[in-house]
Amino acid sequence: MPTTDPAGLSPTLQLAFELLRRPSVTPDDLGCQALMIERLAALGFHVERLPFGDVENFWATRGHHGPLLAFAGHTDVVPSGPHTRWDFPPFEPCIDDEGMLRGRGAADMKGSLAAMITAVERFVAAHPDHHGQIGFLITSDEEGPAVDGTRAVVEHLRERHERLDYCIVGEPSSTARLGDVIKNGRRGSLGGVLHIRGVQGHVAYPHLARNPIHQAMPALDALTREHWDAGNAFFPATSFQVSNIRAGTGATNVIPGEVEVVFNFRFSTEVTHEQLKQRTEAILDAHGLEYHLDWTLNGEPFLTAEGELVEAAVAGVEQVTGHRPELSTSGGTSDGRFIATLGSQVVELGPLNATIHQVNERIRADDLDVLSRVYEAILTHLFANGSARP
Repeated sequence: MPTTDPAGLSPTLQLAFELLRRPSVTPDDLGCQALMIERLAALGFHVERLPFGDVENFWATRGHHGPLLAFAGHTDVVPSGPHTRWDFPPFEPCIDDEGMLRGRGAADMKGSLAAMITAVERFVAAHPDHHGQIGFLITSDEEGPAVDGTRAVVEHLRERHERLDYCIVGEPSSTARLGDVIKNGRRGSLGGVLHIRGVQGHVAYPHLARNPIHQAMPALDALTREHWDAGNAFFPATSFQVSNIRAGTGATNVIPGEVEVVFNFRFSTEVTHEQLKQRTEAILDAHGLEYHLDWTLNGEPFLTAEGELVEAAVAGVEQVTGHRPELSTSGGTSDGRFIATLGSQVVELGPLNATIHQVNERIRADDLDVLSRVYEAILTHLFANGSARP
């Protein structure tokens, strides 16, 4: 029978159950942060609630000297979709007969939040006068517009000239087994909405019209064939992908007057977003198009290639799991892109990502206790073994 009562489970799983029971669909928090704040305040953390707009955030710190390691994450989750499609209700967490913790947010990323809290509780109990500072940067706006969440908190910290040396983002980074992948960077994301103007007309009289779809095709072909860069040792080559094309009135006998093309670049550190804009517009101009282009920079690429945090994260995973993790920059964007602008060393380390945003989101329940021990091992490497440098 599925386990629905967390009594008797580990402290990490008990806290995960409490968080998962709250249907905190972005940007709602519904008391998740209050649970975390209560636990952190009991450890002597100084906690600041930092609401921006409709978004709940908090910044908590413990210690006053030495480098600062922040755990970063989000309490908001994506919508569950129809509950009838779930084997178990999405906001009634349980551990099924196969040992899987089920519920919206189990992987992304309330499970990581629970593991962070219990890791810090054990570390502080063992090292009450630890070297360095420990922080928590938590938001309810990661799955939404990501404007009033981590981005806003980072700008607040920047204005106060606060230092954030290391950051572990609890995003689900693992693929086949817990800790097999640590994300030590992410590609940049640059989006564009291209409007190509033509002249609407009757399909039987094409000489009296100008079909923007026909004009767009050679230019789009050139963009898809363009060699933007070759990537590098940490990043794959920059990619250009068209995600949507819209045109027409719905009638089969009308040449449209405009076509809208939505596209996205995922780019490496070998090229800047300004270079991508300039090269794109040069290609469009070369095809003689009448167009308007709106750009959205979703995030710059960031990379933590080496340093104390990567060393501690790799060592922590290997110590607890017995396996050496792979460093990777694959995947989408995360709030790490905002934190990295502070000059911080940033890694992402969390549970398996196989079911994130899916119906029946789930992870192995035992993995959360392993993840908590990994986080504790990283803290020990940085702040109890004297390896961190101010």
